[in-house]
Amino acid sequence: MELKLARKTLKSKPKTVALEKIEEELEKNTILYFDNENSHKELKEMLEYYENKGYSVYMREVKYGLDEGEYIYEVHIVR
Repeated sequence: MELKLARKTLKSKPKTVALEKIEEELEKNTILYFDNENSHKELKEMLEYYENKGYSVYMREVKYGLDEGEYIYEVHIVR
């Protein structure tokens, strides 16, 4: 499964990343930001994937503007 990381700027396109690559990065960074183009279902599948591997996972929406579509997902993944 591949997910889209949060955009660096409003006009840029989101970069995609595989679950395995995320797991490699968890040693350096435990807080990740994902783009709102990801479906809620995909993110729930990711949460279950890491919970089954023994991680504690927390996800929330972070609004950065007044528009309904101006949000990203903040995900904390820790051992």
